[in-house]
Amino acid sequence: MLNISVVIPVYNEEGNVKELFYELKDVFSKLVLSKKISNYEIIFINDGSKDNTQNVLESIKKQERKLKVIELRTNFGKAEAYKAGFSICSGDLIFTMDGDLQDNPQNIPDFLEKINKGYDVVIGWKYDRKDPYHKKIPSKIFNFILRKYTKLSLHDFDNGYRCIRKSVLPYLELYEGLYRYIPIFAHSKGFKITEVKVNHRKRKSGKSKYGFSRLFKGFFDLITIRFLFSYNKRPLHFFGGIGTLFFSLGFIFSLYLSYLRLFLNKTIGNRPLLTFSVLLMILGLQLILFGLLGEMIAHISRKEKTYSIRKILK
Repeated sequence: MLNISVVIPVYNEEGNVKELFYELKDVFSKLVLSKKISNYEIIFINDGSKDNTQNVLESIKKQERKLKVIELRTNFGKAEAYKAGFSICSGDLIFTMDGDLQDNPQNIPDFLEKINKGYDVVIGWKYDRKDPYHKKIPSKIFNFILRKYTKLSLHDFDNGYRCIRKSVLPYLELYEGLYRYIPIFAHSKGFKITEVKVNHRKRKSGKSKYGFSRLFKGFFDLITIRFLFSYNKRPLHFFGGIGTLFFSLGFIFSLYLSYLRLFLNKTIGNRPLLTFSVLLMILGLQLILFGLLGEMIAHISRKEKTYSIRKILK
């Protein structure tokens, strides 16, 4: 039977964490009694909350041994909170959820049903999303672009409600905003991906942490994904190709100017083309050097910790 870990990053969710924990406990207790799972743990990562979230979690911990709490020293972001949680989880399967009570724990058996059919990653689909239109419309556009780009038939790539086999974790790129693309990274490594409809709920307490700027961040993260997939192992092919083009153009212009000076005895020192050709060759050389530096950086692992833990309650 399966051992389950639930990893939940939270920031200023004092009004939600207690109810979420006991909802999860109720669902998992029933699954244990029915022998569908063997054990479970619930891990909250307090990502530098400014409110009373940590005190609420510690008060629950005094009574509940299934709860683990990680307190980060400041707000490092969701990606680092995930990494902190994954570093201590012991489950064969890892659920990720948001801490705002919008993800319904009653859908957990639906995820497990998909996992039992052989899938490695199951993504929640908020088919009846309880968010305002200024969030839903950009999300629909973004998901449409991702479906066309990745050929993955998912409706909600960015949904934080997921179930992941632990064997998938080493292949994920978890830094900055790239945690949103967990299904894409897993798919690129050959893992089986699917989705399941989930009951999305309205936020009861607290405020959403995501504004309009998230759309722009997601766009730039998508460009990063494109670059990582195409040139992660060979950055020189990208920078070197553009650099060679610029250098070649500059060199051709220089040959033309040399022909004018040497064979036609024309003055070239005051021609803008001379400055332009020199700039192109310098820029081309710089881009080639960037590519070589990228080749060296590509060999450096991203395993270093970029978060700092204040305390862990196990």
